[in-house]
Amino acid sequence: MTTQRDWIEKDFYRELGVSADASADDVKKAYRKLARQLHPDANPGNAEAEARFKAVSEAYGVLSDTDKRREYDEMRRLFGSGGVPGGFGGGGGFAGGGGAGGFDLNDLFAQTSASGGGGAGGIGDIFGGIFGRGGSNARTTTRQRGADVESEIRIDFTDAVRGATVALRLTSPARCETCAGTGARPGSTPRTCPTCAGVGLVSRSQGSFAFSEPCRDCRGTGRIIDDPCPDCGGGGTTTRTRPLTIRVPAGVNDGQQIRIAGQGEYGRGGAPAGDLYVRVHVKPHPLFGRSERNADDLTLKVPVTFPELVLGTTMTVPTLDGTVSLKVPPGTASGRTLRVRGRGVQRKDGRNGDLLVTVEVAVPARLDDEAAAALQAYADQTKSLDPRDGLLGDATR
Repeated sequence: MTTQRDWIEKDFYRELGVSADASADDVKKAYRKLARQLHPDANPGNAEAEARFKAVSEAYGVLSDTDKRREYDEMRRLFGSGGVPGGFGGGGGFAGGGGAGGFDLNDLFAQTSASGGGGAGGIGDIFGGIFGRGGSNARTTTRQRGADVESEIRIDFTDAVRGATVALRLTSPARCETCAGTGARPGSTPRTCPTCAGVGLVSRSQGSFAFSEPCRDCRGTGRIIDDPCPDCGGGGTTTRTRPLTIRVPAGVNDGQQIRIAGQGEYGRGGAPAGDLYVRVHVKPHPLFGRSERNADDLTLKVPVTFPELVLGTTMTVPTLDGTVSLKVPPGTASGRTLRVRGRGVQRKDGRNGDLLVTVEVAVPARLDDEAAAALQAYADQTKSLDPRDGLLGDATR
């Protein structure tokens, strides 16, 4: 469970291997790369990889959320990453030019709104705003939206075109079912921390300085778990594999992501769960493709003979759901694309795209004597038809 001290002491940017000014896309790319490398499915029985997977997921859960990242950056700016020098680390007081009589660190953050708003309650309220508390006297459990989870599936071309229901097994941090996420052994309940009275913060004085810090007894949670859950060790979360059935919509493209709301990591303190993003990889089809101009149209290349193009013909061509007859007009050029309506991808409005059939002349590698003689006779009869007439003249203009 992420606590105030965790936010102060952990460097989430270093965990993902990105700089503090990394863009949201850079954060996402770094997380995807690490998640694939460290996923428990790819490292069965590797406790170190599982621990790193959890740490990376925790870091991404903070840095991928705009509000959380802003609050985390503010915490780093105020107190420095890796602990507060001389403060939370247990050393001397905050450095600074204290005048006679010194000052209270709470005074540093106290302010009164000139527009009539309520004043801030000191450093405790800063922690409260960052960690979802209503102020230094709030005793509610920290709310934290669950982190988003990513997964991948591979489906057949036909399923991508027509849509399909796919079963997958998802391994991710989830709420401990044994203790229902409380962290306490079933039959017992956490008690309010007597040191901080459930606030999660304690005030300390050192010489002329006074400051607040996360309570060390409860690690800033405001709760003490005397009898931890045997399955999660008091953390309230476990890594588990769960089956999940998802619906892949018709017309999904290779590399496209599908968002399934609320199927990511569960939220803490009653916050909503994260989302699941499933990246779809589509296996190529030996015959059909998708049009680059309009993804609702399917493409198909069909070999034809020269006489069929010259004289015209009606031929049978395959589709994803049967066959159709296609008329090739006389004088059709090789490479021409003919349209078969309604035999493509089903659109959201219920209508279908088209099948685009490109005819390409098939040239035989060899002919027998009779066929060669017939072809030569055709060539002799069509000597006046020169398809390259004017080609050389146009090239020298």
